[in-house]
Amino acid sequence: MTAPQKQEALVNAFKELLKQEQFGSQSDIVDALKAQGFDNISQSKVSRMLSKYGAVRTRNARQEMVYCLPAELGMPTAKSPLKQLVLDIEHNEVMIIIRTSPGAAQLIARLLDSLSKTDGVLGTIAGDDTIFIAPADIKEIKKTIANLEELFLKNIG
Repeated sequence: MTAPQKQEALVNAFKELLKQEQFGSQSDIVDALKAQGFDNISQSKVSRMLSKYGAVRTRNARQEMVYCLPAELGMPTAKSPLKQLVLDIEHNEVMIIIRTSPGAAQLIARLLDSLSKTDGVLGTIAGDDTIFIAPADIKEIKKTIANLEELFLKNIG
């Protein structure tokens, strides 16, 4: 097997493992990949892969914190895993704050940055679990909040 083929096989195995939503630590992922024959895998390589493919830690169906990959970067639906990552939306009449599950803020911010100014989002700054949103027009902030709540907080349960 050539080096590119080995890399492709590793990426495919990595993605398949994360789809299982049962790995809560990077060392668990390393062990699972080694069990599949990827002997030269390290925790630092897994860490880089998690970052490269946008993996986040979230709760699975058993309420365990696990790594998973976002299905796709699109508008969340009622059953979307992205919807489950947003915990709270607040504002102070000037700035909007979204609190997310740990590690999910950058993924959600990337989605918000894809919205147009007409959707009310001028830009975002994301940390690990908090997003600051600069609204396009503070006079319309309540409308922007309503749009964000519709995207992320409605129909959760």
